[in-house]
Amino acid sequence: MLVTWKYRPRNTFIQSLDPRTRLIYMLCIIFALTLPDIWDYRIILPLFLISLTLYLLAKIEWKDVKRVWIFISIFLFFIIGLNGILSGRGGPDSVTNIPSPILFEIPIKIPFTDIGWDVPITVSKTWFAVNQIMRMLTMAILAIPIPYTMDPNIYGTAFRRMGASDKISFTMDLAFRFLPTFGRDFTITMDAQRARGYEIEKLKGGIPEKIRKLAPFIIPVVMQSTVTGEEVIDAMDLRAFGTAPRTWLKQLTYAPRDYFILGLGFAIFVTCCVLKWGFGFGGFFVPEFFSNWILGL
Repeated sequence: MLVTWKYRPRNTFIQSLDPRTRLIYMLCIIFALTLPDIWDYRIILPLFLISLTLYLLAKIEWKDVKRVWIFISIFLFFIIGLNGILSGRGGPDSVTNIPSPILFEIPIKIPFTDIGWDVPITVSKTWFAVNQIMRMLTMAILAIPIPYTMDPNIYGTAFRRMGASDKISFTMDLAFRFLPTFGRDFTITMDAQRARGYEIEKLKGGIPEKIRKLAPFIIPVVMQSTVTGEEVIDAMDLRAFGTAPRTWLKQLTYAPRDYFILGLGFAIFVTCCVLKWGFGFGGFFVPEFFSNWILGL
């Protein structure tokens, strides 16, 4: 009824960690990166390298995460990156307020009107976009391995052992399973329509035409998702869910390696807090090497 991501056991350091360790460590890094005015690459870059090392230790095959990375790449480089380069918004005021050399200007015009203006692309905006992408990428490479390397049978147990209620734990468990289940239903519906001669690949008009041809799939997929949700509700009602505290079959225990990763996560967060509020370190600035490099292109 419900399916999961392409999880499979791997003999790796990452899978040997307690699931609570991985979740808590990820939260520590996210909180550290989202502290007010943490934009210094000397903080962001080490966190990115540590996260990248942990991602590589997961040993996830490229074919399993290729589509995920394509989506994330589009989101990072074409949405976050372009927004940072064009507007410089979403960060500190110094991105647009500090004097910065202009690399070039992009003319923007409202269609069917004579209204337009030139958007200056400065060195500070470009460096801000690089930092913004690096921050988001650091969070992404910590989150991506979780559904592919964490046993789906312990999602609920992990959140429950972290202190969440039974309802919240099951909510998080079902949330992790929603997208792959929806994707399975969509694939089944597409295959059924292909078997009936409904063509969606060989069409004139490119992507817009394909999107228009996919519209008839929305109703059956949504109906199937609704039916699946009702079945889950019935199954939980039959087991008297919510009438009393539940017992959990899986037992989780911390090992020395878990304490090391937890200590690392808390140390990173505390260090970022001390650097920010204790020494005023971490504000946005454009390093000299970047200015020299980009102006020399």
